[in-house]
Amino acid sequence: MEKIPELQFTPVESIPGVVNGIRATFHTHKTRSVEYRLTQLRKLYWGLKDNEAAVLEACKRDLGKSHFETYLTEIGWCENDIIFMCKNLSKWVKDESAPDISLMNRPVAPKIKKDPMGAVLIIGAYNFPIQLSLGPFIGAIAAGCTAVLKPSESAPAAAAVMEMIIKEYLDPSAYTVVQGGIPESTALLDQKWDKIFYTGSAGVGTIIAKKAAETLTPVTLELGGRNPAIVTKHADPRLAARRLLWAKLLNAGQVCVSQNYILVDKEILSAFLEELKKAQQEFFPQGVKNSPDYGRIVNERQWQRLKKMLDQSSGKILLGGTMDEKEKFLEPTVVQIDDPTDSLMVDESFGPLIPVYPVNDLDEAIKMANEVHDTPLGIYPFGSKQETMRVLNETRSGGASVNDGFFHASIPTLAFGGVGSSGSGAYRGKASFDSFTHRRSYTTTPGWMEGLLKIRYPPYAGKIKQLKRMGDLKPNFDREGRVRHSLLGWILTLGSGSSSGAVKRYIIVAICELRLLAYGGGTFELRS
Repeated sequence: MEKIPELQFTPVESIPGVVNGIRATFHTHKTRSVEYRLTQLRKLYWGLKDNEAAVLEACKRDLGKSHFETYLTEIGWCENDIIFMCKNLSKWVKDESAPDISLMNRPVAPKIKKDPMGAVLIIGAYNFPIQLSLGPFIGAIAAGCTAVLKPSESAPAAAAVMEMIIKEYLDPSAYTVVQGGIPESTALLDQKWDKIFYTGSAGVGTIIAKKAAETLTPVTLELGGRNPAIVTKHADPRLAARRLLWAKLLNAGQVCVSQNYILVDKEILSAFLEELKKAQQEFFPQGVKNSPDYGRIVNERQWQRLKKMLDQSSGKILLGGTMDEKEKFLEPTVVQIDDPTDSLMVDESFGPLIPVYPVNDLDEAIKMANEVHDTPLGIYPFGSKQETMRVLNETRSGGASVNDGFFHASIPTLAFGGVGSSGSGAYRGKASFDSFTHRRSYTTTPGWMEGLLKIRYPPYAGKIKQLKRMGDLKPNFDREGRVRHSLLGWILTLGSGSSSGAVKRYIIVAICELRLLAYGGGTFELRS
């Protein structure tokens, strides 16, 4: 068994000094060097690679995670993310030419510079303790920030391993770890930061956002939500059952983006429930509890919370329900409910509870999804293309996976984030770099432009007409909001009113001309 260091909380009185040191390092500007950033990222990669066994053991201790899940969602994820960053960083940091610049303003060469935000705080979560801590941490390094990482104390073994890696492999003057619970987190939030990145519950996210607002500190909040899955009568019940069951098996359902409840059309309900039973038997032929592939609830408090939700439900258990408090084991449990105020609907379960709510049609499903939580982190429609697109068009969510359970959240290079009460901001891939980067617009005014700039200097008498001539744009719409077309525009677009429409019409004209030429050059003979 791999030796894991013991978690030691950081003394609260030392935290201001730690933060001041990280801020002082940023102001030396050494983290702005692209080569410095790449070196730190490469060292972090080898820190993970050298300590894979310790990470595997830590996640097993904290969450009962199988080695497969840990490699899939923690180690491999972060190592690949670092390599992706290293391959693309030199391209991302380059100044960009600003888009949509008028001819008059082009001489000042507007550009966008990628500046690091500064000294940042990253507060991780326990459910994916490595990925949800080091993921944004990697983005902060790539962006040229200095950073303090506060891992979740609810996953103590993983927190201790991350601290060990960061201390041994990274520049300690720029990157450090603060360990602890509420007192230590409060002390961190009392400091001035240039950016705070938090992953966790909406309740704590609200506290952090309020505290950050006192100093106008920007925040990224990766929260959760009561995410709906919708299974229409035209869905494939087998695929829907297998994919949604998997979404509640991974990490024992402790996944912020997994579905919180399933709305199933009554016409397909029986078939869907039967397929859930078949899938669970297939995935765990020796039973869920005996499987080395199924995790455990992170701690006693969370286990009791889930048990209470299940005990208070008025629904009927159709599958699962087995519990073992000593092992913190909770079997994936399918419950049929018929009350939107049921305990399994009103709160995010964040565990392997699978409430199924029968609906009459898609109209009812969409209405209920919007009423339960109008801005969840994810939404998962199963059905025909027309039905699933209707769900996407008539709901809001941070992301969505059509005909699957949170596939969009499993793509490391796809921007991920919430909307409304499920979070703000996004990260992963380039979005992680962007999350810790300020896009700083700048211009350079050459000396020879002074003659052109005379119009901006007083006195202004007689300059309005010249100003309008130089800068005013002409509307292409009338007072009723209808688009107007000039005769020349009508001719150039062949009456279509748009460039894309014109292309289509030109293609049609060209095809007609080719056909006429073909007939004209053929072997037909006209006989009188």
